[in-house]
Amino acid sequence: MKPGIHPAYRPVVFRDRAGDFAFLTRSTATSDKTVEWRDGNTYPVIDVEISSASHPFYTGNQRVVDTAGRVERFERRYGHRGRGR
Repeated sequence: MKPGIHPAYRPVVFRDRAGDFAFLTRSTATSDKTVEWRDGNTYPVIDVEISSASHPFYTGNQRVVDTAGRVERFERRYGHRGRGR
């Protein structure tokens, strides 16, 4: 790798405020905010809106969309307009 052209790859905390969940990983992402982690060190923190702790698919709160019912309702509402009948 060429020196001086790559961003710094360092430990960063990603925090999901909605799910009260945080994890420490390595990233090139930057932030002005910091947080003291469980090991006593201070790391940059990046707040995210959705993580595996708050995403409906992973928490089991996923809604099933009835696409067949939507199509049938559309057909009832608008019928066969514009099909040459």
